[in-house]
Amino acid sequence: MKLNKYIDHTLLKADATKEKILALCEQAREYDFASVCVNSCWVKTCKEALQGTDVEVCTVVGFPLGAMSVEGKAFETKQAVADGADEIDMVINIGALKDKDYDFVTKDIAAVVEAAGGKTVKVIIEACLLTDEEKVEACKCSIKGGADFVKTSTGFSTGGATPEDVRLMYETVKDAGLKVKAAGGIRTLEDAEKMIAAGAERLGCSAGLQIMKDFEAKQ
Repeated sequence: MKLNKYIDHTLLKADATKEKILALCEQAREYDFASVCVNSCWVKTCKEALQGTDVEVCTVVGFPLGAMSVEGKAFETKQAVADGADEIDMVINIGALKDKDYDFVTKDIAAVVEAAGGKTVKVIIEACLLTDEEKVEACKCSIKGGADFVKTSTGFSTGGATPEDVRLMYETVKDAGLKVKAAGGIRTLEDAEKMIAAGAERLGCSAGLQIMKDFEAKQ
């Protein structure tokens, strides 16, 4: 198992400086992670810093609340792709999902997928705020909207990824060909292994370095 290629090496904090972002890219280059995941103002910086590697640049849209307009999310996506983003992690409109307005949620996702122009789109459902039924509906909207992944969490709400949520999401989307990204609170090698065992094909974490060091120590 190439654990490094499961990891989206993440820094989404509001106080992230250019120095910290460049350090993130250097670490991603060293460990050959799947991607760096950053706020959209850093996409150009990361694209430049990661030239000559196969580390992707992932950015977030409608983050962290998901409660912006459909048009706003689409515009943010287009600009991120123009700046060099390879992957888009968007947050659903959680209120609309709870209102059972599944057509709106699907339209919101589809607008980002269209704006992404073929780039990978991951849909953050913020599972900690949802019932199991709502998690399933969010996954169904992601399938209908044309997304590539469903993702558990932003890491900025009341909870992060759990193996139970990953398993539920995986079972809901696997036949449609979507993948699952677990994110939020994945801090140890044990956490990472549990998420992968439950069906995650990508891990969003800021503790990627420690996880890889623990992994290497076990080999």
